[in-house]
Amino acid sequence: TQFGVGVPTPPPPQSTAEAAGGDEDGSSGTGAWASWNRLRCLCEHAPNLGVSLELGADLPDDEAELERWLGEPLRAVVTPAVAYLTNKRGYPTLSRRHQAALARLLQHKPRLLVSGRADAHSEGLGAHVQYLRYLVSQRLAPSQQERYEAPYYDFLQAPLQPLQDNLESQTYETFEKDPVKYERYERAVYLYLCQRHQPGGEPAVVMVVGAGRGPLVAATLRASAASGRRVRAFAVEKNPNAVVTLRGRCATEAGWDAVTVVPGDMREWEAPVLADLLVSELLGSWGDNELSPECLDGAQRYLKPGGASIPTDYTSYVAPLSSSRLWNEVKHFKDLAHFETQYVVKVHNAYPMCAPQPCFVFTHPSDARTVAEIGAIDNSRVAQLSFDVPLGGELHGFIGYFHSTLWDDGSEAVHISTEPSTESVGMFSWFPLFIPLRTPVLVPEGGRVEAAFWRNASRHRVWYEWALTEPQPSPIHNPNGRSYHIGL
Repeated sequence: TQFGVGVPTPPPPQSTAEAAGGDEDGSSGTGAWASWNRLRCLCEHAPNLGVSLELGADLPDDEAELERWLGEPLRAVVTPAVAYLTNKRGYPTLSRRHQAALARLLQHKPRLLVSGRADAHSEGLGAHVQYLRYLVSQRLAPSQQERYEAPYYDFLQAPLQPLQDNLESQTYETFEKDPVKYERYERAVYLYLCQRHQPGGEPAVVMVVGAGRGPLVAATLRASAASGRRVRAFAVEKNPNAVVTLRGRCATEAGWDAVTVVPGDMREWEAPVLADLLVSELLGSWGDNELSPECLDGAQRYLKPGGASIPTDYTSYVAPLSSSRLWNEVKHFKDLAHFETQYVVKVHNAYPMCAPQPCFVFTHPSDARTVAEIGAIDNSRVAQLSFDVPLGGELHGFIGYFHSTLWDDGSEAVHISTEPSTESVGMFSWFPLFIPLRTPVLVPEGGRVEAAFWRNASRHRVWYEWALTEPQPSPIHNPNGRSYHIGL
């Protein structure tokens, strides 16, 4: 059974005593959100408890007050008849601000209700319902990217284990449809060739490590043709099914006669020549969480002194997240291990509580070249981050992004990013990462969230640990990788 709790926004007027005392928890929305949150906590965050949000005649001055409800289980939006204006023809209409607020809330597909007296209009409340239907019909049709992403909204997926598992053809096919990623890679290789090599000179030796079914190889060949610089390409791939596709492309596609297919692990292959450039797409949703550092460290043994890497660097980002939906999805498993696992998810029913901050940074190539030097590289990291949260809320975990520089020749830089301020619009190869907390924590208005994140590495695996320190300490999640790790 589902239960909807009616919540007015703005809340009813306070008494003088309430206005003087405020909320004990210090959170904002002294009647509405704080009261809803108290009820939710009393019900142990029951997943069948939802919000019926009433948009009153006066909306909150702070737009973030409404944004915060995007992280709550929104079941319905109620528009009382008194909130409507009357247009020139005598029919009900909503203010532009109400229309904008309703359009934002409609992203979560709540039920739309009208409340009030039946005599609010000569045609009754039916006139209001007809107007709401008109507003819904005027919404823009979803883009191709939105249609692709919609089935994955708030659907938890374990990150890929590219070294332990061989990807299926369907997974490759999905990634290869990305309209942005390979255009950016092609541009990066083009800039590299123009900066480092001369037309008519010796071919640049380009090694595509983790070549998959060849989209990066094809991008490299297009960049070669566009720049007028020749390349000698090696496609290194351990997945035997992808190797079959690569060999088929060499036999049938124009220009692929300059490509040598290498079946095997990039960390173990003994290259016949040294490379001018390493090209890879080993990034995960949090940048380094699919073992790009470990893979590229092993591959740079066959990079020339002064050789280059695309990408040249990548940085993980993280921000506090309020999402009752995602937290309850993890709670549904009823065990500790799932609260100590990170998830790839197209975050939808959520409220990022503030801007993300950089966490872990990796650059390539390093100065290490010998086996001993490469073996001594330490890819462990630790970050202690502090976030100022303007508007209080329930903290359910963190959301992770990445930003990567593919190439920067001094005059032009090519990036790919899922971090909101620099996001590569239209790129869908990576969804954000959800990092859950075992227990939700209330953050007061104007409060601070402090957390520590660790990236740990051993000879055979990599794992992450995280812990909250403010506004109250939490246990360290996933100590020693007891619940989740990535195998080397």
